[in-house]
Amino acid sequence: MTADTSARYREFKMPDVGEGLTEAEILKWYVQPGDTVVDGQVVCEVETAKAAVELPIPYDGVVHALRFDEGTTVDVGASIITVDVAPGTPSEAPAAAAPAPPTEPEAEAAEPKGRQPVLVGYGVSEASTKRRPRRGAAAVPEQGAATAAIQAEMNGVPAPAALSRPLAKPPVRKLAKDLGVDLATITPTGPDGIITREDVHAATAPAPSPQAARVAPVAESAPAPVAATPAVAGRETRIPVKGVRKATAAAMVGSAFTAPHVTEFVTVDVTRTMRLVEELKSDKDMAGVRVNPLLLVAKALLVAIKRHPDVNATWDEAVQEIVLKHYVNLGIAAATPRGLLVPNIKDAHDKTLPQLAESLGELVSTAREGKTTPAAMQGGTVTITNVGVFGVDTGTPILNPGESAILAVGAIKLQPWVHKGKVKPRQVTTLALSFDHRLVDGELGSKVLADIAAILEQPKRLITWG
Repeated sequence: MTADTSARYREFKMPDVGEGLTEAEILKWYVQPGDTVVDGQVVCEVETAKAAVELPIPYDGVVHALRFDEGTTVDVGASIITVDVAPGTPSEAPAAAAPAPPTEPEAEAAEPKGRQPVLVGYGVSEASTKRRPRRGAAAVPEQGAATAAIQAEMNGVPAPAALSRPLAKPPVRKLAKDLGVDLATITPTGPDGIITREDVHAATAPAPSPQAARVAPVAESAPAPVAATPAVAGRETRIPVKGVRKATAAAMVGSAFTAPHVTEFVTVDVTRTMRLVEELKSDKDMAGVRVNPLLLVAKALLVAIKRHPDVNATWDEAVQEIVLKHYVNLGIAAATPRGLLVPNIKDAHDKTLPQLAESLGELVSTAREGKTTPAAMQGGTVTITNVGVFGVDTGTPILNPGESAILAVGAIKLQPWVHKGKVKPRQVTTLALSFDHRLVDGELGSKVLADIAAILEQPKRLITWG
């Protein structure tokens, strides 16, 4: 690439949109080659291990090339889009966009050592972008390469040398490596002999058992039975673990095997709380915000923490210290299409009930839309998970890493309950508090849970205790 070309074409690289993240998956492109872009325009949406983030382009120009397809995981620092910042100016095209690129094996032979070959549209190494000119008769064209290999096999001769390495996109190679599959043993089904993800998954399918293979002998000329053993394809679906789900899984495993969990339960009559919810819905001070039982549960937890501040802490293993937090960043576990997210309301302890309701509504809606930022999920101190919305009585939640307690709220159901000496139908729920037993003992955990239950049973305590 000449100096003029270098000045004309700008490479936008995958930024670190979180804190120390190393990769992100391209979810969706909002532009295509030939589109005009301006500084600050969102060009794509990517998903990191923490959240989905929209990326704006930092300059004006015309999109020259997209380096990666949607669904590809890209390392931070890799170029993802090329923009022509001086369209209309005559100059040589960048090497990466040169016509008729060689096949992968040919690129290996032509390029310097250390250069990683890739398929068209999947970017190039930062090291060099020049390639040797192709030798007309010696090279096998990329189009029809698979056909040449099949014909060679039928004629009993070795396949062309250019096909000695199976063709596959970088994400497919990584998938095969993770699953322990040798690409050379796979029969490709993609265009031009490219191995697809489905081909890799099919190669990992279990072989038929010996019992199933033992069938009555038939003549060599007899056709195969019509009612064959059902194909494995369609009986299983493999979903790559990545993005938010991958990070959540790693965090939960780390938490479960690091912090000694203890869970306590209490069943409570929340009839008065449900009445208060209905009253607040018509309160002018609560106009424009969503009022639901979770709001009062959150407020009850904040009051309980105020009465027992030692529960709002974290364990610092490195220096063997308990770190007391004098603020509450209240996490709310939210189920989203991309997995479990736990954004938190910053300084929830300082918010009035209307402010808490507004923050809670914004937090949940943003999470479900997939717009939660990484910053919104950092610094949580205690969490609520509302499993009751799924009709579940309660659960034993795992602590969010770095936190000391998590409260699970079960389904609120009409049940027979002894009230003022008589059995009556009452609104009842079960609460479960999991806590880190290194810094929260049974007495402290029990007091916190009992306070939450007492407030929900008699919501007027929000005034006297809060």
